Amino acid sequence: MDIVLLVVGFVFMVVGILGSFLPVLPGPPLSWVGLLLLYLTKAVPDNWWILGGTLILALGITVMDYVIPAAGTKKFGGSKAGMWGSIIGLLVAIFFPVFGPFGIIIWPFVGALVGELMNKADQKTAMKAAFGSFIGFLTGTFLKFVITAAYLVFFIIVAVKHSGSIFSF
Repeated sequence: MDIVLLVVGFVFMVVGILGSFLPVLPGPPLSWVGLLLLYLTKAVPDNWWILGGTLILALGITVMDYVIPAAGTKKFGGSKAGMWGSIIGLLVAIFFPVFGPFGIIIWPFVGALVGELMNKADQKTAMKAAFGSFIGFLTGTFLKFVITAAYLVFFIIVAVKHSGSIFSF
């Protein structure tokens, strides 16, 4: 059973990292579930302080992911149209990788700009707001990626440390 929990936990960790970039998946909470599954094995001793602290961090980053883009957009005079444009641009980058890895940077900005242009007449204001929305989006995505990657590294360290007990029959 420990091996099943380890494998399913690892899958949650990977899906959590993907959730850092896909707006429909809550990356940090999914990665936290992976940690929880690891700690539910008989081989890894319970540590509710670690699980509690990492849960609070995952939930905090998830909440901030909604606040940061809105704050960036507001700071630069943007609207919800720019935020939604940024999200749509990200989805375009993921499903239509025209510019390769740079698409994940280019398309959210283009989406935010188009959203702002649809919402405002002034191009200078739309460009500034799109930039703010884009910076907020990138900041939130970066924070989610850093925390999910750190959880994955922690998962691997703990799994390797207790591998003798996990894989003993």
